[in-house]
Amino acid sequence: MSPDHPVDEAMTARAVIDADGLLVEWNAGAERLLGHSAAEVLGRPAANLLADAGADGTAVPDRDRWDGVVTLRRRDGGTLPVWVLAHRLRCPQEGPDRWLVVTPLDPDGTRAHDDPLDDVSLLDSPCAMVIYDERLRVHSVNSVMAEVLDLPAENVRGLRTHEMTGMALGNDLEGRLHHVLTTGRGTAVRTYVPVGGDRTLSWLARIAPIRDTLGRVRGVSVAAHDFTEQHQAQKRLQLVNEASVRIGTTLDVTTTAQELADICVPALADFVSVDLLDPAEHGELPEGRPVAPIGLRRTAHKIIDSDGGGVGVVKPGQLDHYPATSPQADALLAGHTIVASDTTGDLDQWLSWDPQRADRIKEYGIHTSMSVPIQARGTTLGVAVLSRFANRQAFSPDDVLLAEEVTARAAVCIDNARRYSRERETALALQRSLLPRSLPSTAALEAASRYLPAARSGVGGDWFDVIPLSGMRVAMVVGDVVGHGIQASATMGRLRTAVRTLADIDLAPDELLTHLDDLVVRLSEEAGTDGVSGEVGATCLYAVYDPVSRRCTLARAGHPSPVMVPPGAGPVEIDLPAGPPLGLGGLPFESAEVELREGTVLALYTDGLIETRERDIDASHALLCQALAASSNSLDETCDRVLHTLLPPGGVADDVALLVARTQGLPASRVATWDIPSDPALVAPIRKQVVEQIERWNLTEATFTAELVVSELVTNAIRYGTHPIRLRLIHDATTLICEVSDTSHTAPHLRRAKTYDEGGRGLLLVAQLTQRWGSRHTADGKTIWAEIGLLGET
Repeated sequence: MSPDHPVDEAMTARAVIDADGLLVEWNAGAERLLGHSAAEVLGRPAANLLADAGADGTAVPDRDRWDGVVTLRRRDGGTLPVWVLAHRLRCPQEGPDRWLVVTPLDPDGTRAHDDPLDDVSLLDSPCAMVIYDERLRVHSVNSVMAEVLDLPAENVRGLRTHEMTGMALGNDLEGRLHHVLTTGRGTAVRTYVPVGGDRTLSWLARIAPIRDTLGRVRGVSVAAHDFTEQHQAQKRLQLVNEASVRIGTTLDVTTTAQELADICVPALADFVSVDLLDPAEHGELPEGRPVAPIGLRRTAHKIIDSDGGGVGVVKPGQLDHYPATSPQADALLAGHTIVASDTTGDLDQWLSWDPQRADRIKEYGIHTSMSVPIQARGTTLGVAVLSRFANRQAFSPDDVLLAEEVTARAAVCIDNARRYSRERETALALQRSLLPRSLPSTAALEAASRYLPAARSGVGGDWFDVIPLSGMRVAMVVGDVVGHGIQASATMGRLRTAVRTLADIDLAPDELLTHLDDLVVRLSEEAGTDGVSGEVGATCLYAVYDPVSRRCTLARAGHPSPVMVPPGAGPVEIDLPAGPPLGLGGLPFESAEVELREGTVLALYTDGLIETRERDIDASHALLCQALAASSNSLDETCDRVLHTLLPPGGVADDVALLVARTQGLPASRVATWDIPSDPALVAPIRKQVVEQIERWNLTEATFTAELVVSELVTNAIRYGTHPIRLRLIHDATTLICEVSDTSHTAPHLRRAKTYDEGGRGLLLVAQLTQRWGSRHTADGKTIWAEIGLLGET
C-alpha cells in the first residue's frame, strides 16, 4: 500500500498465534483493547489471556475459520467479553500453520452524524453487498453478504478485507478499493477464492465510489455476484477440452497413462495413480469383469508439486495384486466409479487391507478418494484412483462426472495405444521371422547387418539378404516395401522369397528385377480385388559378386545406390542407373558392373537411413561416408557407428535396413581352367589333368567323385552342347566346384532312365554324388555346375 493509504491499523485488535499456541504478533489495536504491550505478551502462551474457566489453550478448531465470543483478561486485572474471528494461516513452505485472530474496535465511535454511508440502502439488494468507509474498513454488509461470509453482520463492522476473509486476496482487493476511493472511478473484479471454511466461491464484483451531497468520495461499495456454478462448469469444460488435446499424443500406453495422471493433477486431484491390467499371453485382455484378487501394473502416477514420487507405495512398472476391499478392485468389480472419504468411514475400510498404504495416507492427510474404472469398447483396461489432501473439499457429483469423462477419453487413447502396440509387436515378430536370423558364411565376402523398426509409424517392409550362388558367387539384396504394419511385412516376406527363388535360377540382376516388378504388379492387382487400395510398391537393390573375377554386377529399382570403400581410399557412391520403383510395370532395368578389389567395403541401405527432417539427403550422405571412412576391422562396429552417426537417439521415423559387406578374392591358385576339344576321345587326357590338379591341391579324398563328375559333365557338353566348351575347377576350404560351360542355351534336365536305356544316368549320378548341382545361363550360353563337399583343407 502507498504511504497515504487511509487505513488505521489501530482500529482492529489483531494477533497471530503459532502452532505451539504462542503469540508471535501483537498490534497496537490489541494493546489498546487489553492494555498488554507487545513486549509483555510476545512469545508467551495465548491461553494466558483467556479468562474462561478451564481454558487451557489446547483446543484447536478443526476448520480453517472460527468465530465466537471469548472472555479475555485485561492488563488491569479485569475481564472483557469480545467477539473474535480466527483464520488458519497455512504456511506449507515456511513451517506449521498459524492462526490470525482479529476483532474490530468500536467501529461506531468515530462515525459522523452526517455520514453518507448511512443513507445507502442494502437490505433490498439481491446481491451480496458490503460498504467500506474512508478507512477501507467494513461499514456495513447486507444479509446476503453476511450469509455468504457465514458471519454476523454486526460483528464484521470495522474489519479490513483480509481480516474478514483471512486470505492474501484481501490485500489485492484492498488495493482496488483504495484505487476507487482515490480516483472516484469504479471497476469490476473477478475473484475465485475459498470463502467461509472449506467452500469455494467465485465472485464477479463491481466496485463503485459512494459520494456525499458535495460530490466527495466518502466510501466504496462492493456488489458481488456468485457465479461459482458457471465458473466451475467453465473449468470442467476447459479440462475436458484440454484432455482431448493433451491425452493421446503418442501411441505408447505408458505415456498415455501418464498424460491422464498429469492432466488430473492439480485440476481434479492432488494424487492420481493409473493401474492397468496385464494382457494375456497373446496380448488380449481377459473378457468380462476381472475376478479378485486382481493383478494390476502401476503404469503412471502423479502427485501435486512433484515429479511423480511421494504418495505411491507401488513404483511405476511394478505388478501388485489387490483384494476385493481395495479401492482399485472395488471399482473394477462393481464396474462403476466409487468414492470414499474419511467422514463416511469408507476410506478406513478401503485401507484396512494394507497397513503400509494406510500409514502413507495418514501421513499425507488424504481425506477422500475416487476410483474410476478405465473402460473402452466394452473392455476393462484398468483403474484410475484420484485422491485429495491439499484440496480440503470432498469430491462432488460434478467432480465424479468430470473424472469419468476425462478417464473415458483417456481409455480410448490407451486402448488405441494397446492395440497399436499389439499389432506392432505382431508385425515386428513377423518381420523378424521373415528376415535372416544370421548371414551365411561365404568365401566371397563377410557381412554384418542391422534392422531398426520405425519408432512411431510401426514396423515396415524393409529387408536385406545374402544369398550364396553357384561358382562361389554371392548375391546381396536390400529392399523396401511402401507402407507399414503387418501388410507391409507380409508383402516383404513374399518379395524376399521371390528374390531367393529367382536368385536360385541365376538370373542377371536386371532380369531378376524385371520378374520382381511383374510380381509386385500382380500383388497390386490382388490387393485391389479385396476392396482396399491396390497400391503396392517397393524399391530394391540387387548385386552379385564373383570372388574369382572380383567383379560385381548391380541393378536397382528406385533404390539408393550403395557406397563402396576401396582399401586405402575414401568412400564413393557407385554410379548406377536409377531404375523405376517396382510395381510400375513395363519399364526396363539396367545393370552395371564394377571391379572390387579384395577388402572393399560395400554399404547397402534403405532410405530410412538417410532421409530425415533434420537435414537434407546430401548432408546425410556425407555423414554416411564419414562413418564408413573410419577404419575398423569389425563390420559390426561399422554398422553401429553408421547408425549412431545418422540416426537420432529417440528412434527413427522410418524403418532402417543396413547391410555392410567386405569382399574377399579367391587366389588364382585355387582356380584351374581347361578348354575342351570337340573330340570325345580327348576327354581322357583332360580327366587325367583334373586328377593331377586335385592331387596338387591335396584333395585326394575327392579324386574319385571329381573324376566321375568331370567325365559326365564334359561328355554331355561335347555330345549336346556347342563349342567352345570350357571346364573350370574352383575350391575353397570346404567345397570343390566343377563347372562346364558351352555356348548352347539349352539347359539339361534330370530324368530317370528306364531299365534298358543306354544313357540318361549321367546327371542322376552327378546329383547323387554331389552336394548340389545346377545350371545357369550366361551371356554366351550356359554353365553346368556341381559342388563336391570336402572334409577339410589339408
